Amino acid sequence: MTVLLDAQGLMCPLPVLRARKKISEIAPGELLTVLATDPAALRDFQAFCEQTGHPFVSGVEADGVYTIVLQRKS
Repeated sequence: MTVLLDAQGLMCPLPVLRARKKISEIAPGELLTVLATDPAALRDFQAFCEQTGHPFVSGVEADGVYTIVLQRKS
């Protein structure tokens, strides 16, 4: 199952803070897809995953929107 978090229009650190809260609400192994427009989002989420141990699945940008997929660690 994938949970969607729309963080478009929010600037650092809000996308990561909201993702931290949301990922704690989902089951281990589930995916969290974050939509963000902050240009630092990819770097911020990679650092978040390194610090927390949640796997960084993917991160792509299209038309100024970053789609970032994280997996809740087991």
